Amino acid sequence: MRIRSRLLILVLAILVPSFIAAALAVSYVYREEQKSQVQSVSEATRAFALMVDNELQARTAVLRTLAVAPSLHRGDLREFYEHARGMAPAWDTVIVLADLDGKQLINTRKPFGAALPTRRSSNVGELMQRGGPAATYVSDVFMAPIGKTYDYTVQVPVMVDGAVRYHLLLGVSVASLQKLVERQHFRTEWIATIVDRKGVVLARSRTPREFIGKPVSAYSRELLARTHEGVYDSRTLDRIAVRAFFSTVPMSDWKVLVSIPVSDIRRVPLEAAAMLAGLMAALLAAGVLAARWLARRAIGPIEHLGLAADELGQGKEPSYRRQGIVEIDNVAQRMLDAGRQIRQAQQDLEQRVAEAVAATERAQGALLKSQKLEALGRLTGGIAHEFNNLLQTLSTALQLAEFRNKDDRVGGLLQTCKKTVQRAAALTGQLGSFGRIQEARQETVDACQQLRSARQLMSGALRADIALQIDCDEPARPIKVEPLQFDLALLNLAVNARDAMPHGGVLRIEARNVALAHPPAGSALEALAPGDYVRLTVSDTGKGMAPEVQARALDPFYTTKGQGQGTGLGLPQAYAFALQSQGLLLLDSEPGKGTRVDIWLPRAQQPAQAPTPAPAEAPLPRGRGTVLFVEDDPLVREAVSQALQDAGFEVLVAHDGEQAVALLKGGARPAVVFSDIVMPGSVSGIDLAAIVRQRDPGLPVVLATGYTERQPAVPGVRVLAKPYPIERLVSLLASAAASSKN
Repeated sequence: MRIRSRLLILVLAILVPSFIAAALAVSYVYREEQKSQVQSVSEATRAFALMVDNELQARTAVLRTLAVAPSLHRGDLREFYEHARGMAPAWDTVIVLADLDGKQLINTRKPFGAALPTRRSSNVGELMQRGGPAATYVSDVFMAPIGKTYDYTVQVPVMVDGAVRYHLLLGVSVASLQKLVERQHFRTEWIATIVDRKGVVLARSRTPREFIGKPVSAYSRELLARTHEGVYDSRTLDRIAVRAFFSTVPMSDWKVLVSIPVSDIRRVPLEAAAMLAGLMAALLAAGVLAARWLARRAIGPIEHLGLAADELGQGKEPSYRRQGIVEIDNVAQRMLDAGRQIRQAQQDLEQRVAEAVAATERAQGALLKSQKLEALGRLTGGIAHEFNNLLQTLSTALQLAEFRNKDDRVGGLLQTCKKTVQRAAALTGQLGSFGRIQEARQETVDACQQLRSARQLMSGALRADIALQIDCDEPARPIKVEPLQFDLALLNLAVNARDAMPHGGVLRIEARNVALAHPPAGSALEALAPGDYVRLTVSDTGKGMAPEVQARALDPFYTTKGQGQGTGLGLPQAYAFALQSQGLLLLDSEPGKGTRVDIWLPRAQQPAQAPTPAPAEAPLPRGRGTVLFVEDDPLVREAVSQALQDAGFEVLVAHDGEQAVALLKGGARPAVVFSDIVMPGSVSGIDLAAIVRQRDPGLPVVLATGYTERQPAVPGVRVLAKPYPIERLVSLLASAAASSKN
């Protein structure tokens, strides 16, 4: 009886907290469902705002593409009108070109030359008063005077010669926004709305014709004007009580609203809470029934288990027989097998320790493998360093042999070996720079030298049946360009010429020094300032262009080639290169007579800095003074030391940076220090240069390397790349030694 009472109390103790927990769970689910609904709709509203912003950005991209059309910059409004009409063929868009006062010059909904409105219909003028004429604007909704539809406009400035010349506008019917709203597939009970800055409806998912062009309530307008995004309770224009979620369209400051009826807001969490409440009630009912069944069945076996426990506590062997209840039988069995379970636990612990040790060994193996891979990566850099050391030894030895040789036949063999070393050095240099990012920058170059350097690049793009001719005025004037863009422009023009000559022909490139005094009136050269120029002329004997093709040849993405055969960016790239170089590109073509492209580039104020190679038979330059030569490679050390001695230097040799520092501390007074960068030990060439500069700021330092991950940060230190010509080294050391004496 005592066990039955305790079991009943236990059942009540379980059921009462369960009821309380169920009630709390229902309340919690209701609140969390509301929070989840608010968060989900808020995220959907923000995504909707970004979709509208993407639509406006796409419209803006069209205008910016039109704003750089060459016909517009030439002032050919009729040609630009035809081009613009092709970009806005749909009924719901119109492209307008207006002057800075808002007077329309072109309207694609009207024939060219027809009378057009003289003032703006949108509020873009008000926006420009706050932001200036050079910004991009999106207007609010307005009634278009020509199309008689609700429109909005996107306006971008047209820059000519660095100043705003026109405003280019894209008028778009709000019907396009209505399609965007319909594509969102919001629930039918929800109301999605787009409003402008003034709270006027541009698009609406429910009964749009009734409300487009009408303002929302004064309370909504005030709240939307001062808040970026949020949630508030209101009534729609058709008087439905809703909870409105809103977010701002970044580009236009418009607002998008997703309004959910209040009844729908409450219904979803209530349904979820009701479902959970029903589930909890069912579980509690099942628990009550199970508890009653368990109470009836468990009392007898529990009493029998108590007797067995008493016997076990008295030190007797329990006389327990299975009762048919798994839980009670398991408890009894565990009491009987306590010793066996302890031994099993010990075995399990030993097994887990073994597994942990094995896992640690595997981790150490993975770490070792990773370290090996890292070492292999560094080995490739070391191989490059060692390979350049070998090339340096060969190059220096061949040059010394050439200086001492008197036999012409041996001289020819030496020249062949030198060319082979130069080719190997070039391949090493290409591998060393492969994959590195080269920043484009303008340099002052010799026009003809740069043109000749691009010849191999162009030849590789031409077929064997096309002859490439290059003719330059000498001496060529210096020009300031980006060499990479220069070569790319010539390559694009060469590829176009190749495609225009399917049966072969001649591609001729000329560089002429031209003085431009007074350009002819009305010519394209009026855009250039008077002065000295280099005119690059690229002409071919191909099939030429028809007038309508030539008129659009400089437009981006325009191509007459088949799909997948051209990008339409070749001529526009050359045109952009000319403009960025403060020059001009002119295109002239006639069907059947070929094509000619003139690129006018202004003469640079500074002379071109071009290295002058020494004559092949020039004797070894002479030098004086003591050179502290630091090199860890014995072959390089032996060859270069001999070459420096033959040139007249006294050579003080150190095998590494530590020995060089010791010589300097011991009283050595060289005229110049020449050191390798990558050396064994704790003192590299860069470290040695810093030590020398600290001890003796006037002592020149020249460094050389075949490969290094570090760059010298010591000012005034020159760096030679291995393999270097011995005459260049001698000249550099002689100049440095002379400057140290002064």
